Amino acid sequence: MPISRRFFLRSGAIALAGTSALPAFLTRAVLAATPLAPVKGKRLVVIFQRGAVDGLNMVIPWREPNYYAMRPTIAIPQQKVLDLDGFFGLHPALASFQPLYAQGHLAIVHATGSPDGTRSHFDAQDYMESGTPGLKSTRDGWLNRALQAEDLRSARPHTAFRAVALGADVPRTLAGSIPALAINNVQDFAIGGRGPQPAPVSTAFESMYGKSSDVLLHAAGDSTFEAIRMLRGTDPGHYLPSPDARYPDSVFAKNMKQIAQLLKADLGLEVAFTDLTGWDTHQNQGNVEGQLANRLRDFSDSIAAFWRDMGPDAENITVVSMSEFGRTAHQNGTGGTDHGHANAMFVLGGQVKGGKVYGRWPGLANEQLNEGRDLAVTTDYRLVLGELVSKMMGTMGTTSLEAAFPGARLNPKTFLGLA
Repeated sequence: MPISRRFFLRSGAIALAGTSALPAFLTRAVLAATPLAPVKGKRLVVIFQRGAVDGLNMVIPWREPNYYAMRPTIAIPQQKVLDLDGFFGLHPALASFQPLYAQGHLAIVHATGSPDGTRSHFDAQDYMESGTPGLKSTRDGWLNRALQAEDLRSARPHTAFRAVALGADVPRTLAGSIPALAINNVQDFAIGGRGPQPAPVSTAFESMYGKSSDVLLHAAGDSTFEAIRMLRGTDPGHYLPSPDARYPDSVFAKNMKQIAQLLKADLGLEVAFTDLTGWDTHQNQGNVEGQLANRLRDFSDSIAAFWRDMGPDAENITVVSMSEFGRTAHQNGTGGTDHGHANAMFVLGGQVKGGKVYGRWPGLANEQLNEGRDLAVTTDYRLVLGELVSKMMGTMGTTSLEAAFPGARLNPKTFLGLA
């Protein structure tokens, strides 16, 4: 089938929830026919652990005497901890992360979180995703504002797949003036929409182009629909990950695999977002095995599979995880933990200076706890995110950082040196 420019947007990039199942000869033809083919650059993948993961049992300060005193039944025994540096260690369910840490690809930031002390899931998630803790009036998300700041510094074109969320809805993190797509299932080409049944791809693009009076833009939209019909015939459901990428059978693993699929399709994806729930362990949290262990195993195995799946392309990819707050240092009376404060973030990337636990450790002695009950925050989570977007999008000065994280007063001189 002949390939012509009528299959492309006016910006020159194909607008399709792409698939690396696309035959190589067709990919080459598509890119050759495009006046502005997507350029591979640094890409950021953001993962939100919704529900407040227990950072103290995820990245364990196993040399802290009070850790075991405060958690008589849910603490991870020293002989089971996957030691990192003689003080911190990983939960045994995070075994997939240990080699990534040893190879210098995985960094950890402990005692990090929001300066706002709310214990409400809804408020804490909203503040963390908006990037403005304590301020409810913010309309857009920190990652959308970071893309806006990038546009002020660079006029290069972007594809419709610049910002993608795996799920039925665009998350708060990506809300804003920069268009973002929500892709629930790459195989079905379902993007955007609300509710359990996302709108078909044509509806999303019709919404994008249908109200425009620009004749050329209308034509580009029509051409895009034609391209979608053509590419559906390539059967994206037959995407094959790299042989050593063993994804678990879970929703989160499916999302990570689809992010890999979109990245490999070279559609101009710059930032991707996904999340996973199930971290609110008030009861029966478990220790080496149990509720938390099962979630951590899915979390780490899925990310490790994604990392292996990307192969050499992982050099320019950074993955960061975050959660709205941590959990109480003391276990409660039902074998769980309640809403706390500081937590731990993982940063994985080809250019990350890994093999290290970053941040100032506040200690777990009773007098060192926040409000007498939680791990204290010593690193603002926005400092971590600010460094990552700065390094990913080119060096951002204090003006750009302030636009992305208003009120945080971020300064590159205070970055942790993660990358």
